[in-house]
Amino acid sequence: MKRVFKSLGMIALFAGLGSFAGAATMTMDGMISDSACGASHAKMMQEHKDAKMTDRDCTLACVKAGGKFVFVSGGKVYNVANQKLAALTQHAGETVSVTGNVKGDTITVSKVSTKK
Repeated sequence: MKRVFKSLGMIALFAGLGSFAGAATMTMDGMISDSACGASHAKMMQEHKDAKMTDRDCTLACVKAGGKFVFVSGGKVYNVANQKLAALTQHAGETVSVTGNVKGDTITVSKVSTKK
């Protein structure tokens, strides 16, 4: 019986460590956007051309309407895990440097700084 518990404990330990294996802290340059527009706000801007929306206006409007913040870097769209991070709203639609843990197509943002 002790062997069974010891084996289960080892399996749990390796499973727990394996969940960290895919995450990597990275700093990337890109834009804070929204899940409705992704890499380009062009379609939304075309639909609302009379409103003269900026990328920021579009991102905030889409998030307010139920979209999620995303981070676009090198043509790839990353889902943002921590949606309530104030810096996302503060820098919506801007080109920024983002530091965070990346796992697959999701980033947990720890820092956002403006590009100079």
